Amino acid sequence: MIIILMGVSGVGKTTVGKRLAQRLEIPFHEGDDFHPSDNIAKMERGEPLNERDRSPWIASLQECIDTLLANGEEAVIACSALKADYRQQLGGDRDRVEFVLLKGSYDLIQERLNDREGHFMADSLLDSQMEALEAPADSLVVEVDQSPEAIVESIVEQLDLAQR
Repeated sequence: MIIILMGVSGVGKTTVGKRLAQRLEIPFHEGDDFHPSDNIAKMERGEPLNERDRSPWIASLQECIDTLLANGEEAVIACSALKADYRQQLGGDRDRVEFVLLKGSYDLIQERLNDREGHFMADSLLDSQMEALEAPADSLVVEVDQSPEAIVESIVEQLDLAQR
């Protein structure tokens, strides 16, 4: 299974993703690592990405997922996957790809972004990400107003992965 933790910047995709991967004893992949350097520079300047910017990033992630699936491997991937089209490209209707939306209030996420250090994403981009988010109707949704450990256990329980 490939579990894609999605949501806006600051929601905890990386923190939860690393812990979930450790809990399941499978690899973790940081979606931000697949961004071209031009995208990172743009986000550092506080400029939202457009569709043309996102296209090579999504294609690179799709290639990673395709390779993992072809090799019968499992992984947790942190990726904003804000739009339905991106999710379709990344996992679509494949039965071995599961999307989990990490969701929190605007104020909570803004507070986390304000406290975060060492990340290239400008916290001023939260508004554009919230506007771009097309919440999936058919994915697991987990509120992030609890500890990372509690979020991980909620995901494990709801995806019925406890026997791993």
